[in-house]
Amino acid sequence: GHALHQMLSDVTYGFISGTSVARDFVELPSQLYEHWLEVPSVLEAHARHWQTGEPMPADMLERLLAAGTYDQGFATVEFISSALVDLEFHTGAAPTDPMQRQAEVLEALGMPRAIRMRHATPQFAHVFSGDGYSAGYYSYMWSEVMDADAFAAFEEAGDPFDPEVAARLERFILSAGG
Repeated sequence: GHALHQMLSDVTYGFISGTSVARDFVELPSQLYEHWLEVPSVLEAHARHWQTGEPMPADMLERLLAAGTYDQGFATVEFISSALVDLEFHTGAAPTDPMQRQAEVLEALGMPRAIRMRHATPQFAHVFSGDGYSAGYYSYMWSEVMDADAFAAFEEAGDPFDPEVAARLERFILSAGG
């Protein structure tokens, strides 16, 4: 998705091309393409046995697709807790003890002890990266909302490869720039 976003950019000024868009939007193209990995015809064509080349059995394919939402509630809580700690670290003065501040945020959220943040603070590179994701980790989840909406256009057309919807995707998202 990022590569297509970059290669298909059709803008006058390169500094607004491809991934040079608002942080709230940058993950949409890359995450959108993940939806095609759940299209049965794509899996039937590409998910094949490494030795025999046989396609994945239909019952296994069905179970694989059904497992896509397994534990999604836990994953969402892990993600949101990381995003909220990230936002808290960038609100007001820097915490003198980040681990203590993390514990306070999680306590205030009522974070279940059985679930951990997706990234513990010492390893949470997005918080300290300086590459535009500081106070922006939430953008991955926001992009999930937008990419679900974008893929719904293909579903509403009745074809995950609908040429008219694909042309709109290219025109209004992939080539438009920031």
